[in-house]
Amino acid sequence: MNEDKPSNRTARPRWGRRALLILVPLLLAGAWYGRSAFIGERDPTTNYQFTTVQRGDVEDVVTATGTLQPRDYVDVGAQVSGQLRKIHVEVGDTVEAGQLLAEIDPTVYRARVDASRAQLKNLRAQLKDREAQLALAQIQQRRQRALMAEDATTKESLQTAEASAMSAEAQLEALRAQIEQIESTLRADEANLQYARILSPMAGTVVSITARQGQTLNTNQQAPVVMRIADLSTMTVQTQVSEADIGRLKLGMEAYFTTLGGSGKRWQGKLEKVEPTPTVTNNVVLYNALFDVLNPDGRLMTQMTAQVFFVVAQAKDALLIPMAALAQGQARPPQAGAGPAPAAPPGAGAPAGNGMGSGRGMMSQGRGAASGTSGAGPRQGTVRVADARGALEERKVELGVSNRVQAQVLSGLAEGERVVSGLVVGNGAGRPQMTPRL
Repeated sequence: MNEDKPSNRTARPRWGRRALLILVPLLLAGAWYGRSAFIGERDPTTNYQFTTVQRGDVEDVVTATGTLQPRDYVDVGAQVSGQLRKIHVEVGDTVEAGQLLAEIDPTVYRARVDASRAQLKNLRAQLKDREAQLALAQIQQRRQRALMAEDATTKESLQTAEASAMSAEAQLEALRAQIEQIESTLRADEANLQYARILSPMAGTVVSITARQGQTLNTNQQAPVVMRIADLSTMTVQTQVSEADIGRLKLGMEAYFTTLGGSGKRWQGKLEKVEPTPTVTNNVVLYNALFDVLNPDGRLMTQMTAQVFFVVAQAKDALLIPMAALAQGQARPPQAGAGPAPAAPPGAGAPAGNGMGSGRGMMSQGRGAASGTSGAGPRQGTVRVADARGALEERKVELGVSNRVQAQVLSGLAEGERVVSGLVVGNGAGRPQMTPRL
């Protein structure tokens, strides 16, 4: 009995080890089967972002910042010196041509007019006296000639009478010249008296008043500006365009702008002038581009800031894809377990010629025909398209109008197709996602 007990103790560990060797492979096989059954295989399309090809409008524009100025305005100044006695208008008032705006103290100018008129009366009275003296001298001359014909007077008396007549006539002419001079002085004095009343030279709106009532104006050094009157029915947009974009502007091209308080409203116009002389600020060369816009409701005001868009090319109701889709055209799918691919540089795949300041694309649904393309003609590009089964294929496309946001597709894609526009970035990026298999 004592010899059988040790053999039983050695048999138990052997059976335990055998059972463990059998259970471990079974558990591993079950785990692998469960993973394949419930988790499924990797779906490579989950690594990408997709965009649907759709229709819309695209514009290639040159952007710039400008300010609004009235097209027609005048700085109303004072033509005579004196104290500004009264200002009859305020900023914002609407005035008509010839309306009284302000008055300068006319005391000195009225006194000059009175003095000139009195002097003119004096000279005219002297004129009558000279005319009477001339008539008397002519009578004496004729009398002496009659006496000389009868040999009843001396030759000396005749010569004296003739000289007196000529002298009286000369004095009369000199007096007439003095009268003309005084009349001219009187007209100038009367004009200066009228200039003391400052009248509006045009119809418009008072946009600024620089002088103050009671201020003394001195016109001897320079003409002082009292106020500015402008016609606000038509405004001029003065835009500063960089030298990198000025070559893309053409006279007559369409332009529009928005203002900070305009709630997105667009004001339309056409480029009318590009000034050849630039302005240089901090070594930046800028050229002035100007165009006019109607302002019938008066919403546009002086010195407003405008965000201006010069339309280089545009397309209506075109097939559109994002520029990021072109950047992904030659991209390769990331390897399993690898980190996220580096992002494409800004503007990658963008067509040549989109310089700084151009590239704010506007898209809106609508119907119409394409008008103009950017560049010399259609350009080629490559995109990655997802077919109905979810497989990706690279496809060549022809591009039309484009900017830094969107591009027009002329051929190679259909509306509703999905194209790769980027890689999925976020939590779990670089690890393939699994789709459950039920």
